[in-house]
Amino acid sequence: MAEVGVSRYDEMILHVISATNEDALAWYQLESNDTSQLDELAKKYGLHAVHIEDCRAHSDRIKIDSMPGYIFVTLKPLHVVDDEIAESPLHIFVGRDFCITIGDVECAPVRDAMERAWRAGSDTPPAKLLYLILDTIVDAYFLTVDHLDDHIDLIEDDVLDDPSPKILESIFENKRQLINLRRIIVATRDVGMHLQRDSGDLVDASLYPFYRDTYDHLLRLADTVDTLRDLLNNTLDVYLSSVANRTNQVMKVLTVLSTIALPALVISGIYGMNLKGLPFLESDYGTLIVLGFMVLSTATLLVLLRRFHWL
Repeated sequence: MAEVGVSRYDEMILHVISATNEDALAWYQLESNDTSQLDELAKKYGLHAVHIEDCRAHSDRIKIDSMPGYIFVTLKPLHVVDDEIAESPLHIFVGRDFCITIGDVECAPVRDAMERAWRAGSDTPPAKLLYLILDTIVDAYFLTVDHLDDHIDLIEDDVLDDPSPKILESIFENKRQLINLRRIIVATRDVGMHLQRDSGDLVDASLYPFYRDTYDHLLRLADTVDTLRDLLNNTLDVYLSSVANRTNQVMKVLTVLSTIALPALVISGIYGMNLKGLPFLESDYGTLIVLGFMVLSTATLLVLLRRFHWL
């Protein structure tokens, strides 16, 4: 049975898994990249200075580099916090007898990945630990996609009931998140492809089916994100059509009201000029007769509009 030990460096915890004296696996789990322990590990295992700089630069770029003696991978786990998608970078160094992970365990996918890899046991090769971590993070992407899918369903319902500017804002916000999510998925997919083809001798051929399975998951995620983007584009078209139809309805009502009032306005305008010789100008019932003409012309116009199905 392998002996598991935990050593503490100040505030930092380094988990060390020892299998045998001849074949030892050391796993260091760091929660911060701004510590002297990272420099010590870089010196001990010959980690390239560029990769150490990448860890400390808080780079958003997902990447993988195969070096003599180890593989360096940067991943971007995603999780939903207060209905918003949050990112938390995870840096991994995998060698023949060591594994170094640098990430915030407060992030749920990072914590789940660490726990899954830890449960694998001390006899697990470092490349298999890398697969377990990558697969757990990819599984978390499905939760993020489902979260966006639920949001888009709500937007589709609201865009028909109340196409307000707030809906338009939600459409563009979700489109932005989908674009960012697809960028992350595609970059992670490239990592999976690299591990299958150009990982050197650190990844055993027996692990290729596992990495291919994760790669297939990423392909499916990319297709799902593309489908959601198409749905949002269609929703945007529906929103614009709804707003245009509503504007047309308003203009139709205003046009009908203006048309109905037109005869009365013409008659009142003529009699308002106080010209001599106008009919019924001297009659005691002139006002009533003119008002009658206004009502009659308006009623006639309403009948015509109704007959032409314009009302």
